[in-house]
Amino acid sequence: MINHINIPDGNGHIYCCLRNRIVTFDEAHREQYCSGCRMLNGDAGGSGVECLWDDIRETESNVRVVTDPVREWESNQKKRVRTLMAEWNSQSDYGTDEAVI
Repeated sequence: MINHINIPDGNGHIYCCLRNRIVTFDEAHREQYCSGCRMLNGDAGGSGVECLWDDIRETESNVRVVTDPVREWESNQKKRVRTLMAEWNSQSDYGTDEAVI
């Protein structure tokens, strides 16, 4: 599990994993989405929101500080998945057992 420390950008936006979109991080968002979200993990010392979720992207630690919501959203649209023929593919000339979609 990775603790994502989301700090709003200059326009008050963050990437929201729950909604998979860039949102305005304001009181209305906190009340409507964050308050009931199982990923909520803190308030980033009063400067944002912390969200704990299983992030499959490579990281060097269990903390990820996010200050660019657009880049974070783009990065989260790429998911690694296993193919049904993973074993066969890894033993053939047809490619690997993972795909980025």
